Amino acid sequence: MKFNYQARTTEGKLQTGVVEATGRDSAFNVLKTHGLFVVTLEEASDTPFYARSFSFFNKASKSDVVMFSRQVSIMFKSNVPIVETFRALAKQSRKQDFRDKIINIAEEIEGGTPLSRALSTHPKLFSSFYINMVKAGEASGKLSEVFGYLADYLERQQAFSSKIKGAMVYPVFVVIVFIAVVSIIMVYVIPQLAEVLKGTGQELPFATKVVISISDFMKTSWWILLIILALGIFGFYKFSQTRKGKIAIDGFTLKVPILKGFLKKLYLARIALNLSTLISGGLPISASLEITGDIVGSDAYKQLILDTRDRVKRGEPISSSLERYPDLISPLFFQMVSVGEKTGTLDSSLENIVDFYQSDVDRALDGFIRLLEPIFIIVLGGVVAGLMGAVLMPLYSGGMLG
Repeated sequence: MKFNYQARTTEGKLQTGVVEATGRDSAFNVLKTHGLFVVTLEEASDTPFYARSFSFFNKASKSDVVMFSRQVSIMFKSNVPIVETFRALAKQSRKQDFRDKIINIAEEIEGGTPLSRALSTHPKLFSSFYINMVKAGEASGKLSEVFGYLADYLERQQAFSSKIKGAMVYPVFVVIVFIAVVSIIMVYVIPQLAEVLKGTGQELPFATKVVISISDFMKTSWWILLIILALGIFGFYKFSQTRKGKIAIDGFTLKVPILKGFLKKLYLARIALNLSTLISGGLPISASLEITGDIVGSDAYKQLILDTRDRVKRGEPISSSLERYPDLISPLFFQMVSVGEKTGTLDSSLENIVDFYQSDVDRALDGFIRLLEPIFIIVLGGVVAGLMGAVLMPLYSGGMLG
């Protein structure tokens, strides 16, 4: 039999879990031998399969964390005790997994654990950025304001991520259609035309032979292509996770003419947003730079930020370090940071950068997608025309279509 229990350790820390025993008394003794003082002990009931909620649909989303942060901020402003705040929010949550985690955090806090440390026990839900912001709020006594900053930050990040994902729907759709059209031509159309060409007995051009050979290979050994494709994707993924791979991919994308300008604005907007949120939350500039470096998403910009952090620790202003990277830092970004440092309003200067660059990134993204449309059409039309031309030209030259 399984029993759900709630008990306190010898240090007074509240602990919950499940213990297996032959009966209630036996379960009580098992917990006692482990140095636990039982608060509640009840038999766990088995839930039938059809009554269980699927973990995929039960998983907390980014929207849940945004709403949670906003509600915590409001309740802290209303002077609601922290444990009561978390227990009240747990009752409001419709997702069991999220509810259980909030209850667990409340129990940790009730046992004397600091809020930031209690949140850090759920790293998949609360990022290092989130935890450090809460730490700053604990140190400054501004937890309500910090949770408000976090809610605003997460909302902006979520809105921007949604825009990028939405913008990528069309290119992905076109690529899928492109692959499908080429596959149909190579597997079904080319073999039929190849039979006609072979029946003429004429010498075929080299390009036609290549197309027919590829078509035959795709028709008879398509599974090999799938294996090669799967291995290629897996190998690229593994390479992209390595240090060398991240550097190589990051360096390549920052040199591609179409992507370079867009990515530069994207990373600068991300740096400004993270730094402004962290500094507004009360974190020291060096710590804010270190956290921003970990989450910026580009190895080149991460190295730039970490170098800036080291120089700031030695007493240099941020702007003097940024000036060393003219290829990565725009004049506007540098000037705004310099003004913010001189006037003591670095956080508000960074917020102005965020507003400018995010609108600029939105325009760049729209322009990038509009540019992709004719490129995809030209590429798709060119490949299809090339394939059909390679097969149809011998028919024209042989007079069969005359």
